Amino acid sequence: MSVLFPFLVPSFVFTCVLIFLLIVNSSVLSQAKTTNTTCSHIQLSIDYYTKSCPQVEQLIDSITSQQFKDVPVSAPATIRLFFHDCFVEGCDGSVLISTEPGSNVLAEKEAEDNKDLRTEAFETITKAKSLVESECPGVVSCADILAIAARDFVHLAGGPYYQVKKGRWDGKVSMASRVSSNLPRANSTVDQLIDLFTSKGLALEDLVALSGAHTIGFAHCRHFLSRLYNYEGNNKSDPIIDPRLLKALRMSCPHFGGNTNVVAPFDVTTPFLFDHAYFANLEAKLGLLASDQALFLDPRTKPLVQALGEDEQRFFQAFSAAMEKMGSIKVKRGRRHGEKRKVCSMHG
Repeated sequence: MSVLFPFLVPSFVFTCVLIFLLIVNSSVLSQAKTTNTTCSHIQLSIDYYTKSCPQVEQLIDSITSQQFKDVPVSAPATIRLFFHDCFVEGCDGSVLISTEPGSNVLAEKEAEDNKDLRTEAFETITKAKSLVESECPGVVSCADILAIAARDFVHLAGGPYYQVKKGRWDGKVSMASRVSSNLPRANSTVDQLIDLFTSKGLALEDLVALSGAHTIGFAHCRHFLSRLYNYEGNNKSDPIIDPRLLKALRMSCPHFGGNTNVVAPFDVTTPFLFDHAYFANLEAKLGLLASDQALFLDPRTKPLVQALGEDEQRFFQAFSAAMEKMGSIKVKRGRRHGEKRKVCSMHG
């Protein structure tokens, strides 16, 4: 198994596991243009539920801890779910809504860009919401539960523990048609990434730090297939990608007729650990997505990639700050703009 990755530094504990990860079927893992900006006038608070549901974080932690133990892929899945929620309509739990039977308007989760969102993430929020409702009925929003769960998983995977400000209400709008223009693509240029993140009130360092969430998680072959066979339409591979990684990925992801469920890790060195190895991988030309590798190639983002790759604590601090900023995007408050759902997948 290890022969496909002889180029990886031997000190990395996970090297011998990587080939399995590259060819693993994602179903097996389950066993193992509206501009959104940060709403500065709505203040979130760490102590928002101190009187109404003081044990909310402990309740959610009991779910996320067990879920991480039973199904580790829940961690990157839930962090990604939070990102997709905040970037479309703001951090309001709108990504959790299911399309109403017979409705002509598809909900966000039905959008093409959200079809890869894993069921384990939704299941985590459903379990947490059910437990919280049993103790504090009608008090805690699904949006806040998602924000807290994402933080828990960051920490459980080895990343920083940061305080989550709370007070979000759940959104009343969830439309698949609003998703595509508000999410980055696997082949986004740095210009496109900067424009998108700026439209959300996020700075350049936030962009690079949040990209570091790709230190854990996986991507399906179709998101990087063009890098392997037809980069920029030239019928050749991306010249930037390390040739040994290219060879390993091609073995797992053939140009035509491959298994659509095959996934590869974003971080080929420590795929299950939330650390700063992602940035060192970019320097070593081991980035999986074109949009990730572009961060090291662009002079505006390269210094940040290098700085965060050299100092894990700086990455943790920058990531924590960026998650707080992202968690404040277009927050809803009050019954005019929001709701407190009893079931996260249903309005009302």
